[in-house]
Amino acid sequence: MTTDEDLNPMNVMKPINLSTQELSQSQPLTTVEMGKLWTTYMGNSMSIQILSYFLQHCEDVYSRTLLENGLALSKDFIKRIEKLLNEANFPIPVGFTQDDVNLDAPRLYEDDFYVYYLKYAAKAGLSLYAVAIPIVMREDIREFFVYANKCTTILLGQINNVLFEKKLIVKPPSIPTPDKPDFISKQSYLNGWFGDVRPLHAMEIIHLYDNIENNITSKALLLGFHQTVQDKKIKSLFNRGLEMTDKAVKQFSEKLHIENLQTPSFIDHLVTTSDHPPFSDKIMLFHKVDMFSMKVRWFGNSMAVNGRRDISALYVRAMTNVGLFVDDGANILIDKGWMESPPKAFERDKK
Repeated sequence: MTTDEDLNPMNVMKPINLSTQELSQSQPLTTVEMGKLWTTYMGNSMSIQILSYFLQHCEDVYSRTLLENGLALSKDFIKRIEKLLNEANFPIPVGFTQDDVNLDAPRLYEDDFYVYYLKYAAKAGLSLYAVAIPIVMREDIREFFVYANKCTTILLGQINNVLFEKKLIVKPPSIPTPDKPDFISKQSYLNGWFGDVRPLHAMEIIHLYDNIENNITSKALLLGFHQTVQDKKIKSLFNRGLEMTDKAVKQFSEKLHIENLQTPSFIDHLVTTSDHPPFSDKIMLFHKVDMFSMKVRWFGNSMAVNGRRDISALYVRAMTNVGLFVDDGANILIDKGWMESPPKAFERDKK
């Protein structure tokens, strides 16, 4: 059995003892540190309101514990960020507050949905924290993102265990174990539409699977938002998002079904028929603009490990549609005065 000591990286690596005075807490925040702390604050202030409402309507012990863990982490991250920003005399973002949630609203989602949602949101958080670690220079802030990354990784492990225990997850597709190392010898390896089209390789399969998993949760969340949003323009945008996510799931699933590989299924049945809004239009619109922006990163990561032209084209079309959705959503946020500005460069030409 693997122990914590077995997983200690310093058993393998040699320490390097340097003076970190120049990277101390007394140094001003860099652009990277401002941007990443600001973004992390906004996302977690939103999560606090979302998860607080979910906890008002949760009876399953596993789902409830996961929600409590997720909420505790978001509150902890917010507290740590506020301390870092206060020490740097950086204004605390407004983010989202209790005004953006109605805890007395009727149930909008079933308990099992919360487990899917937490995985969907935690993967987005993990992506943010992991990207911050190699580019943040101040040691105390880097340590925060390492901490956030580790906490979120542990939460994701709990989520996967619950999904598996409750039989809510379709295990990623299985493929044969290779007999020996193999090398690519023909340009037809890149084909996708015509000629000698090879089977999907492992990385293509798992990214198709992961994008399906993300989109089925995105669609169910959006279905609830579409039912309860009050603004007609936002409602129309959400309807567009529903059509996009539905199409993406079907197109990605078709690539796997052609090769008789299993895929996750829609979870729309976990959305109730309530039309009483638990969330403000502002937080719902921000949430979907934020998470659709994450899709651009996920699709880009998928393209980076893909080797078939037909799948690349699929991702390019999906990224284009998502980009247009994000742009239109951002314009609505701006028009309504809801888009809080991240830290930006000095505007010299206005002086």
